[in-house]
Amino acid sequence: MPRVRKGAARHQAKKRIFKAVKGYRASRGRLYRSAKEATMRAAVNARVDRKRRKRDFRGLWIIRLSAACRQRDIRYGEFINGCKKANIGLNRKMLSEIAVDDPKCFDAVVEAAGMQKS
Repeated sequence: MPRVRKGAARHQAKKRIFKAVKGYRASRGRLYRSAKEATMRAAVNARVDRKRRKRDFRGLWIIRLSAACRQRDIRYGEFINGCKKANIGLNRKMLSEIAVDDPKCFDAVVEAAGMQKS
C-alpha cells in the first residue's frame, strides 16, 4: 500500500488560512503555524464580540434613558418600574429612540408611567 500525502488538500487548507490572514502583520501573515493560530484566535474573539455587542447596545440605551429621565427629575429605575406597573410594553431600545427623536412623546410615556414630578 503506497503512502498517501495530502498534497492538494494541504495546499487548499494553507490557501484558505493565508486568505483569512490577509493584512495581518509580521509572522501572523506570513508563517503558516502563526497564521493558523491567529485565525483561530480571531474566530474566538469574533464570537465573543458578537455577544458583547448586544451588551454594549443595551448599556447605551440605558444611559440614554437615564439621561432623559434625569432631565425630567426622575430616576431611571423608578421610570422602568413605573413602565412595568403601567403595562407599557416598550423595550429599552424603543424607549431610548423615543427619548432621542421625540421628547414630547417621551414626556407622554413618562406621564403614562405615573412618574411625572412637578
